[in-house]
Amino acid sequence: MDKIAFNKIKKIQRVVLLSSLLLLIHGLCKAQIDFCGLKNTSFKVGEKITYKAYYNMGMIWIAAGIANFTVHEDKVDGKDYFHVMGDGKTLKSYEWFYKVNDLYESWIDQETLLPKKFSRKVNEGNISFSSVAKFDQEEMKIYSDNKVYNSPKCVQDVLSSIYYARNIDYNKYSPGAKIPFNMFLDDKVYNLYIKYLGKEIITTRYGTFKTIKIKPLLIEGTIFKDGDKMTVWVSDDANHIPVRIESPIIIGSIKVDMLSYRNLRSPLSSLIRKGS
Repeated sequence: MDKIAFNKIKKIQRVVLLSSLLLLIHGLCKAQIDFCGLKNTSFKVGEKITYKAYYNMGMIWIAAGIANFTVHEDKVDGKDYFHVMGDGKTLKSYEWFYKVNDLYESWIDQETLLPKKFSRKVNEGNISFSSVAKFDQEEMKIYSDNKVYNSPKCVQDVLSSIYYARNIDYNKYSPGAKIPFNMFLDDKVYNLYIKYLGKEIITTRYGTFKTIKIKPLLIEGTIFKDGDKMTVWVSDDANHIPVRIESPIIIGSIKVDMLSYRNLRSPLSSLIRKGS
């Protein structure tokens, strides 16, 4: 294998794990308006959801990594916050090829679902770095890496936005509607939206689900193909947990499936039957 091909494959392995960790929502297109004011109805302290990421180049899906999302409780300045954590790792069988071990953390206000603090620790191959961002939602300021950024109202970080999006009431929207929000990542505020496509019954590796089908719109210039190529299926119940994510990338495609869960806030009533 030549050096160029080897580097391309290493990049793909990195993207598979990052995609599972971030649930493939960063790098979205611009939106028209802000979206604020959601209350938590979908998750609780003690919840844990595990995902497995697969990569396909040809006819075979290859398991490449595992990601876990957990919800804890922590105090910041004497106030209780949701402390959510997302960690992604390559499977041991792939560590010799390209090792990933990333940890994302967000401290989220339990009443407003807005982040107070975001922390990221990245270890990928020979790349290692960490960053912290602190949010002043009232003053609309973000403090990150000794810099101060102006922010719009109700800005999210990349991890809190996942839990924020789980609380959207999709029954209010017609297929084709765009649901916007703002997110801060890598010293930049992105204006994003999720496109609601309707409802669908799908079968994953875990089982058969009634789901809500959505598409985030990807920007040009990333390893993902631009446009609405990515699809996310969310459980059609009060939990709104992603059960499958699919997207083509520059070479091949990826798939992220829910592997297991515990301590959900509500029954997983969207599950029609569990797989064998």
